[in-house]
Amino acid sequence: MPPPQTAFDPSKSGPPAQITNVPAGSAGNTITDTLGTFNGGSYRIDHRDSNTLLTLQLAHGCPVTAKPGAMVAMTPTVTLKGSVKFSFKKLIAGGEMAQSTYTGPGELLLAPAALGDIVPIRLDGQQTWSVGRDAFLSCTQGVVKDYKSQGFGKAMFSGEGLFVYKISGQGVLFVTSLGAIIQKNMANGEQYIVDNDHLVAWNCKYTLERVASGGIISSMSAQEGLVCRFTGPGTVFMQTRNPVAFGQWLATHMPAGQ
Repeated sequence: MPPPQTAFDPSKSGPPAQITNVPAGSAGNTITDTLGTFNGGSYRIDHRDSNTLLTLQLAHGCPVTAKPGAMVAMTPTVTLKGSVKFSFKKLIAGGEMAQSTYTGPGELLLAPAALGDIVPIRLDGQQTWSVGRDAFLSCTQGVVKDYKSQGFGKAMFSGEGLFVYKISGQGVLFVTSLGAIIQKNMANGEQYIVDNDHLVAWNCKYTLERVASGGIISSMSAQEGLVCRFTGPGTVFMQTRNPVAFGQWLATHMPAGQ
């Protein structure tokens, strides 16, 4: 006999997700919407900040798109379809050309590759988010994901490389990180400086600069102090760990010969 189908149960979902309204001038790990609903399903985020797990309950015919390799488990009633969309700009920038689409009914468990967090961002069709190429985890139906150039000038400085994901549409976007995710909300005209290697997602204007202990410098040989200067209104999500620095730390602490 075929396995029973898992029906979508709205009672398991909780209130719709919203980005936490943090007062201007403050930053902290204030993202608390770990339960939410979307068109055709619901989600729950467990084990935050390091071993985070995203659980999706999908109604019949409801699809979600995820980064390849993110699936932990799923019920037999969920169908999986992989696809590859060739793009020359993704090829030269090292972007992900493959994607996995899961269609309900049933339960789907997703997790990032690194020890990090997962945050939901609700899109209302009126805004566009920039997302680091390693930060995208999954999105629901109605979310539009494109790969866009930052421009050569910004790419020279940005730790995100020449291209970033541009996310728009309506639905829920799930982003991930290395370490915990911090949310910074900025008022109109407010500025905030973020190290490039700590960026996850943002929806406000920014310029790229090099800084050192003595202030902004022009030396192109400097190895530290690559930052983005953001200007509100808008929101920036940051990760508490630097992937480059963490990789260097692992390399120096590995036993000899390994």
